[in-house]
Amino acid sequence: MKIMERCRTTARLLVMSTILSTSFSSALHSQSSSSQPDDSLLATLPHDASSLGLNSSQREELEQAIRKHEYKLAEQLLVGEANRDPNSIRAARLFETAGGVFFLDGQYLNSAISWKKAEAIAPLDERSSFTLAMAYIKLGRQDWARQQVERLATAKPSNGLYAYWLARLDYDAHNYTSAIARLQTVVKLDAKMVRAYDLLGRCYDYLGQPDAAVKNYNLAIQLNRLQSKPSPWPHVDLAVSLMSIDQLGEAEENLHQALKYDPLLPQAYYQLGRVLEMQERHKEAVQPLQQAAALDSSYAEPHYLLGRIYQKLGENGLAKSEVERFKEIEKNQEKPATTGSDALPK
Repeated sequence: MKIMERCRTTARLLVMSTILSTSFSSALHSQSSSSQPDDSLLATLPHDASSLGLNSSQREELEQAIRKHEYKLAEQLLVGEANRDPNSIRAARLFETAGGVFFLDGQYLNSAISWKKAEAIAPLDERSSFTLAMAYIKLGRQDWARQQVERLATAKPSNGLYAYWLARLDYDAHNYTSAIARLQTVVKLDAKMVRAYDLLGRCYDYLGQPDAAVKNYNLAIQLNRLQSKPSPWPHVDLAVSLMSIDQLGEAEENLHQALKYDPLLPQAYYQLGRVLEMQERHKEAVQPLQQAAALDSSYAEPHYLLGRIYQKLGENGLAKSEVERFKEIEKNQEKPATTGSDALPK
């Protein structure tokens, strides 16, 4: 995850600017090979340090903790101060600020609890309200996330970001026709939103319309090239679609381009291994699959495919080991998560 810019010219703006520059693309990224991270979403600190009622020593401690990514220290300070007078407007600002820091720290349940405590005292600002929806998604509560985003979309119907996320929630629920209708509205509101075209491509893929899928992936790729930091995902998603219609050479080219944009993306290595295996280039496929597994220890699919390839290469011991690793990861992922989300303030 890209974390933050260096400090601004004044200490007063330091904390807010560092959080505002924090992308949580990896926090939202699904392990699915067709998922796209959303790198324009920002975890935000809604109030600058001067509005939190901290003394100079506390402000310096908070700024240093965030600058050094020592989020636990920042969380303890903010929550401790809020609990001194937990029903005050100052507490609402402190809880809201703590919510942003908890989110950065990957503590999504705590971030949601902090924002709900703040909201019980005073309305959240728009950015915190949106990031709360993202925390709900991380907690597996898409129903709460949808309600949160629907409120934002109703208040700001011209904001394509909220319409996009409603489409994303439709997509995750396999309501592809509904997602397409929303995304058609999104691209009217923001004709340059790369991920909207990419998600349209994925929707058409699932509906068995490869021509429409490829068309939208190519639109995403054209716009993606114009970005200051292009995403690898339109190329990965296009490659998956091209593999389904047996255009393997073009799929391979797109995966190499994706890895130029992000040489540490495990899904791109996995798909590269897939396309090489489909071309019966089994020995060549081993390295990218090993790379995918090394980059993400919870990624099961590379192990399964490696097992199949090793079997074809006559490496039965390695094949058995990879299949056992695949089963182990799958078993661990089947265990129910205990997020304690019922503890959220209503």
